[in-house]
Amino acid sequence: MAVRIEGVSKFFGPFAALRGVSLDVAPAELVALLGPSGSGKTTLLRVIAGLEEPDGGKVVFDDVEAQHLSLRDRRIGFVFQHYALFRHMTVADNIAYGLRARPRRERPPSDEIRRRVGQLLDLVQLVGLEARFPGQLSGGQRQRVALARALAIEPRVLLLDEPFGALDARVRKDLRQWLRDVHRRTGHTTLFVTHDQDEALELADRVAVLNDGHIEQVGAPDDVYDKPATAFVCGFLGESNRLDVEIAGGQAFLQDRPIFAAAHHNGRGAGKLFVRPQDIRIEPPHGHGIAGVVAAVRRHGAIRRAEVAVTGLARRMEVDLPSAIAPAVGETVGLKIVKGYAFARTD
Repeated sequence: MAVRIEGVSKFFGPFAALRGVSLDVAPAELVALLGPSGSGKTTLLRVIAGLEEPDGGKVVFDDVEAQHLSLRDRRIGFVFQHYALFRHMTVADNIAYGLRARPRRERPPSDEIRRRVGQLLDLVQLVGLEARFPGQLSGGQRQRVALARALAIEPRVLLLDEPFGALDARVRKDLRQWLRDVHRRTGHTTLFVTHDQDEALELADRVAVLNDGHIEQVGAPDDVYDKPATAFVCGFLGESNRLDVEIAGGQAFLQDRPIFAAAHHNGRGAGKLFVRPQDIRIEPPHGHGIAGVVAAVRRHGAIRRAEVAVTGLARRMEVDLPSAIAPAVGETVGLKIVKGYAFARTD
């Protein structure tokens, strides 16, 4: 089912949680709502689910406005961050709950419920654990039960609110690919909330980046990362060195010295240049780059990262080193920017 969000606003007292948000989600699409805490992503999810009423705008499922549908008729599957499982029920009973709670005339026969539970246990890879209680499961297993319970009602839309937020990093990574595989097999229209950019970029067909109650950019993972539309998106996705610069004649100037061709910057004057650590090269100090002194070299995952102190900058520049060869601490080096993103400064 397609979901269309048109100019949705939501206020909690004087606080605007959503400010005229619009978003189209295609049938069977997997969309991530990504943003920092307080950006409005969970509120938007709750408005779609019908758990919050918007103060303006509307939500449309296919061609039907959500306000004309009851919560049951919306057929939303909702997965919460902290599972919300019934502790006194077994895994099988938790999964079957939504089906057994239906009015008698809509409730499937007991045999059909058992068959459906068995299919879902196989889908979420929990066959053999149906008699256990939530307290006897790991966090990852409990989250799979929560997803199976949401899928049991055969939802038209699946909503997940920080589905892996309560899990440790290793389990989260293992479950990402599993969730993507489940989505391919079931084909549900899915929106999931996360503040984890790696999770969003890895899982989603498209990413909607929210900030302060509005959407800054919507696009494929490669587009929002490689072609950020705003300074916020650029600073939020990935790691960046941020430099206050002056833009003139298609060049970005740092301390009156040209350091980068800011061809994508519209206009001139004060700007902010974002440069990711992997987009800086170390070269001899007497070239046309930025001169600095290596203050530290540390391990950063599979690579090493140098911290370079530059006169006039309050923060050190961070530079990824692609090889095992690294400059010595205390060595003077030049920094050449090979890629950057320039935006008009608003602060």
